[in-house]
Amino acid sequence: MLNINDILYPAIEPYHTELISVSSLHTLYFEECGNPQGKPVLFIHGGPGSGVYPMHRTYFNPNHYRIILVDQRGCGKSTPHAEIRDNTLSALIADFEKIREHLRIDQWMLFGGSWGSTLALAYAQMHPSRVTELVLRGIFLGREKELRFIYQAECGASEVYPDAWEDFIALVPENERHDTISAYSKLLANENKEIQYQAAKAWSVWEANISTLFFNKNLVDTYGDPEFSLAIARIENHYFMHHLFLEANQLLRDVDKIRHIPGVIIHGRYDMCCPVTNAWELHRAWPEAELFIVPDAGHSAGEPGIALQLVKATDRFFSADKFYPRQSHNNPL
Repeated sequence: MLNINDILYPAIEPYHTELISVSSLHTLYFEECGNPQGKPVLFIHGGPGSGVYPMHRTYFNPNHYRIILVDQRGCGKSTPHAEIRDNTLSALIADFEKIREHLRIDQWMLFGGSWGSTLALAYAQMHPSRVTELVLRGIFLGREKELRFIYQAECGASEVYPDAWEDFIALVPENERHDTISAYSKLLANENKEIQYQAAKAWSVWEANISTLFFNKNLVDTYGDPEFSLAIARIENHYFMHHLFLEANQLLRDVDKIRHIPGVIIHGRYDMCCPVTNAWELHRAWPEAELFIVPDAGHSAGEPGIALQLVKATDRFFSADKFYPRQSHNNPL
């Protein structure tokens, strides 16, 4: 059985950290790791509302990559914490551009999973000349059917995790359970801070429970942390209430803008956060990208089968000049 510690590169520390003001309200934390002269890669974290962690640095060979990791607005070490004002998809794309220009990087590779894949696709479609390659995991295209799969009864994840679903809807009045995203929007905006934190924990723990093929107590505990859960619940809910600031089917509609960019799509067969049909539909629209469906994995980048494919993809992209076969795989290499 694969061991995650045998797959990822050894832990490293940043050689540069910085806080950069991107608006009158928001200040972002970003860090650089690896080789300052290496191939630039932007790590785009998930959520919306998660943040970067030391493990995220280890999907890349530090001798070959200049690894840039950014806490998006309201996330991690960025301030204000859990802030949803002035927090939109277009603002996040502009933030990445500001950081790219600040670091004097002409082009970079994008590496993103889940919401990170959404944001990577949106950025690449807006700035295709700035992107050398795309490594995408756990594809989330931000469509209404995907939100229903996660947050509505009898639509997907609730049918597989009825016990966790029952905990998730416990705070929601019965007459509002037809639209849990809207119901949680009210709970998360409640004047009572205790109700806010209870709702944030329930929202976040639901996501943690369905993120891995096998129950992961450490992940559930992390998502249950009061400060972490407040950021991920408030910011995710904010984006979902606004349809992720995307037009209907936008990312598939505009895929022709990026079909010339080398890409890898990695998705767990049993992903209950973002069903594998998302990856399949993206691959059908973008056949030049290579698709790996990992047969024994869910959604998390920390699952060994997914981590293995992510590291293999970054290893193969040391140089954009290397030959890169494009095909579809239903099993790991």
